[in-house]
Amino acid sequence: MISIRIAAKDDIEDLMSSRVEMLKVVNGLPEDYEFSDEMINESRDYFLNGDHITVLAFDGGMVVGCASMSFIRIMPTFGHTTGKRAHLMNVYTRKEYRRQGIAREMVDLLIKETWKRGATEISLDATSSGRPLYENLGFTDSTECMVLTKER
Repeated sequence: MISIRIAAKDDIEDLMSSRVEMLKVVNGLPEDYEFSDEMINESRDYFLNGDHITVLAFDGGMVVGCASMSFIRIMPTFGHTTGKRAHLMNVYTRKEYRRQGIAREMVDLLIKETWKRGATEISLDATSSGRPLYENLGFTDSTECMVLTKER
């Protein structure tokens, strides 16, 4: 039986292992790939101190899925009078557990918690395989956003 719950700080090892696994799978990296200390340390710090909600899906004691909602606050606008926005990210289910509604349940829980926190918008970056789920949940394409990324 799969159980899904909001992670707490004492879930840090499960949070870190699921994030590392997800990043390797999504980016096609080998299983023995090692992330930089900076990436690991910043991820750990974000899970412990960042403004987010992360949910974990368990099959017994094994993590089989994860999803996170990160919160930001911008200057209020007419369309978003609170200035509270959220970004859905790192939605991941292990291959053998896909197509069972786990991702949908995790995202649905995050959406409900996000509205409770007063956010007025949720954004996300979707993979082609994730788009049908997000469209089914009511997400639509946006043409508003442009991005500038600092070069390293």
